Amino acid sequence: MKKPAPLLCACLLALASALPASSVLAHGAAAGSADAAVSPQLQAAVAGSWRTPANVLRDEYRHPAQTLAFFGLQPKQTVIEITPGGGWYAEILAPYLRDGGKYVAAVVDPAALPAGGGRDYQQRSRDGLAKKFADAPAQFDRAAEVAYNPASPVLGAPGSADLVLTFRNVHNWRSSGQAEGMFKAFFDVLKSGGTLGVVEHRAKSDVPADDKSGYVGQAQVIAMAEAAGFKLDGSSEVNANPRDTKDHPNGVWTLPPSNNHDKADAAKYKAIGESDRMTLRFVKP
Repeated sequence: MKKPAPLLCACLLALASALPASSVLAHGAAAGSADAAVSPQLQAAVAGSWRTPANVLRDEYRHPAQTLAFFGLQPKQTVIEITPGGGWYAEILAPYLRDGGKYVAAVVDPAALPAGGGRDYQQRSRDGLAKKFADAPAQFDRAAEVAYNPASPVLGAPGSADLVLTFRNVHNWRSSGQAEGMFKAFFDVLKSGGTLGVVEHRAKSDVPADDKSGYVGQAQVIAMAEAAGFKLDGSSEVNANPRDTKDHPNGVWTLPPSNNHDKADAAKYKAIGESDRMTLRFVKP
């Protein structure tokens, strides 16, 4: 292949330097989307009018259509989402799977926790998700729930799921000593050939289990999944953010959407955006 002329290279570099950071990030996201084609059915679910407006605003950071396409989401699958929280991804997954597949929200069973703030938090989370489902039957009437004990998680009958998804949870499991059990539960509930999709805040390198930053080393996540029996099947940079320096005073929670920072630094962290994230696809042999 012929090398481009030096003058052309210089022009291209100058043009790239002149682009605003948001344009460069948008281009990177588009490049990442080439990992898998987004079907019209998935695009329609992402564009659904029922989605919470505040959630839609975060699409530019979470790239849901490209992320789910990379994980191989199909409309007739049984999909388990781990700790859906307020239902950000449930708003897309449950309607998408409603007619031909099955969406299962795996939530922590509050009764499995000792009385106190942790149990109360999980109960509020579970109640809030149940209300979201009940308030919009046209989208969520066929969504299912499984409540699990984080000390000995069981997510369903062995070999019953096609796809397990977890978004930004691994750091919590590592700090609480639950990561090994969770990855084993993912492996057990998946069919042979099934897929585990992981999105997680990405550290610069390995971090201790008790690290409080919210970031995890990508090699560490891969090692945890492989120890449970998974094989790495692919990685994507669709959720990468090169502007994230990962050295913030309050870890990932310094950044949007938590914005745990001094008011005077609002513009600085808004310019960075949400965290740099790994996007990994594993398969159960």
